Amino acid sequence: MNDAFNAIAEGRHGDPFAVLGRHGGTVRSFQPGALSVEAVPEGGAPVALNQVHENGLFEGEVPGDRYTLRIAWPGGVQETEDPYSFGVMLGETDLYLFAEGRHREMGQVFGAHAITVDGVPGVRFAVWAPNAQRVSVVGNFNSWDGRRHPMRLRGGTGVWEIFLPRLGPGERYKYEIRGVHGGVLPLKADPIASQSELAPATGSVVADPTPFPWSDEAWMEARGGRQAPDAPVSIYEVHPTSWWRAEDGQAPDWDGLAGRLIPYVKGMGFTHVELLPIMEHPFGGSWGYQPLGLFAPTARFGSPEGFSRFVDACHAAGIGVILDWVPAHFPSDPHGLAQFDGTALYEHADPREGFHKDWNTLIYNFGRNEVRGFLIASAMHWLERFHVDGLRVDAVASMLYRDYSRNAGEWVPNRYGGRENLEAVEFLKELNETVRLRCPGAIMVAEESTAWPGVSAPVSEGGLGFHYKWNMGWMHDTLHYMQEDPVNRRWHHGEMTFGLVYAFSEKFMLPLSHDEVVHGKGSLLGKMPGDDWQKRANLRAYFGFMWTHPGKKLLFMGCELAQPTEWNHDSQLPWHLLDDPRHRGVQALVRDLNRAYRDLPALHRRDCDPAGFAWVIGDDVANSVYAYLRYEEGAPPVLVVCNLTPVPRDGYRIGVPQGGWWREVLNSDAGEYGGSNLGNGGGVDADAEPAHGHPASLVLTLPPLSTLILSP
Repeated sequence: MNDAFNAIAEGRHGDPFAVLGRHGGTVRSFQPGALSVEAVPEGGAPVALNQVHENGLFEGEVPGDRYTLRIAWPGGVQETEDPYSFGVMLGETDLYLFAEGRHREMGQVFGAHAITVDGVPGVRFAVWAPNAQRVSVVGNFNSWDGRRHPMRLRGGTGVWEIFLPRLGPGERYKYEIRGVHGGVLPLKADPIASQSELAPATGSVVADPTPFPWSDEAWMEARGGRQAPDAPVSIYEVHPTSWWRAEDGQAPDWDGLAGRLIPYVKGMGFTHVELLPIMEHPFGGSWGYQPLGLFAPTARFGSPEGFSRFVDACHAAGIGVILDWVPAHFPSDPHGLAQFDGTALYEHADPREGFHKDWNTLIYNFGRNEVRGFLIASAMHWLERFHVDGLRVDAVASMLYRDYSRNAGEWVPNRYGGRENLEAVEFLKELNETVRLRCPGAIMVAEESTAWPGVSAPVSEGGLGFHYKWNMGWMHDTLHYMQEDPVNRRWHHGEMTFGLVYAFSEKFMLPLSHDEVVHGKGSLLGKMPGDDWQKRANLRAYFGFMWTHPGKKLLFMGCELAQPTEWNHDSQLPWHLLDDPRHRGVQALVRDLNRAYRDLPALHRRDCDPAGFAWVIGDDVANSVYAYLRYEEGAPPVLVVCNLTPVPRDGYRIGVPQGGWWREVLNSDAGEYGGSNLGNGGGVDADAEPAHGHPASLVLTLPPLSTLILSP
């Protein structure tokens, strides 16, 4: 036994349960630094254990089955159950499903969980490290000494587990891992921790297991209809740290954010709020896009319960919650997933497959069952535990192609010699099918910028299974057009119409996201040409075009304020701009566009149906005028007219499908929005004169740099 005792004392033993705990009548306990150790049998007298190794290994003959340990330390006496007296923790089904990559409730099984075993309260720990020689839990409870609580390896699964009695919620912990080559690695945070320390600290925290008292049953039952392709979906994208800050410069917690953000979003008419990644991340400057805690809401805003309250409050106000989620890559911080057990475990070993040059991050190995299951379980965690209504999956294009941002010779072809990442494709299909089956009404949204077919088609039809895809092409083309001086727009006319060539090939969202207002790109207002008045008029007209164009809507925070400078994640939005009526006017326009989008069925019911759109005028290159109709069966049609030059146009005739009075529902040039207040006096009677293939026509005054919405 001397070799085994030495291995325990030196933190090298890979099977501590074979040495420690009860073996026959003998009890062994390793307590380095202890003055003495007694075993107290249930109902019996204490038995002093003899020190049999100079580093603190004690043993003795103890009658009965159950006992506690009484440990005398220099600073006091501790009484506890022996962690090595408990049996295995995880069931065989859990281990089997994990190895298969099909354990969808890993957040409830792996990681750290405060539970009661045989009447004893404590914390169960479980972590995957198949190539480790030894894994220990460390924390304040054992002076961060990796020799004290080495874990049990469960067969060939690579899962290590232990139950530590008398620990509870709030304990900080990490894992000390002796890697495949025998060296001790940097302490690792728990990949499946439900809670983390506040950055820059990097430890994991045992979360409170108390179930949250949800009050959103009615919302959860009805949300599928609110997020369907025929529903008005208008999303306000938010970086919580920089949306609003208190007078002392501190970002709010979840309750403080709920108290301000929810009334604002509701008052502005948005249907959803989308949060930049709130999964725990070490570097705030990544805005959450380099996460390491895929099961833990960041401690920057408080506890997991606080986030649950935020979601519940959103639902009570009729607002959906979408989270940005990053399964494509992860940062290489030493406390994280990189070389987790001394090997490329979560990532590919070959940098041609496993390293992202764009972001200096590591790429998940989607072909590995356990990694694929880990990521899908993370998605389930947010959708099921926190009642989140959808996930926007970041950087899908980078996942689909093995040669993404790589030159020739810098990537590894797939098994057929092609560039498609077949493992990532299968992962995305499995992810989206799992969401469809387990989370009724939830949506999955892809940030995908290529022409990959069927991103939003069902898996059963050969698609990837997302519900929506960001229309990056529309964003790129139309923003480029709007940045042109109106004098030159005639040469770029097709950039505003090209999106309709493919608008119904996917179920699209139109994004004006955070990516368009950072890294020196300037703000949306700053991109617009002309003098101060023209910049705002251009922006208002562009918003009018966006809100009436087929596709769901997404706008990044601050854009509705006509923010003149690009987004700064280190400070709050410039709310003082609303003291200026010119900025209040743009905000009011966005609010009214949301109302029109919601109240006019023709503007949303057929967002994803080609029967809901028809050009009336798409070829007036000389005047940079566009006119189109939106249709919905059983509802009035909607006519949209955009004049994208600063020249007013009187007597402009446009064909319409029916006669009678056409109400001017919205005019982006209205005085209340900061415009010149030129328009059509609230509406126009249609003439019987046919035009543009329609039996009647309107003779309109088109304000400069404007969008008009009219409906009979």
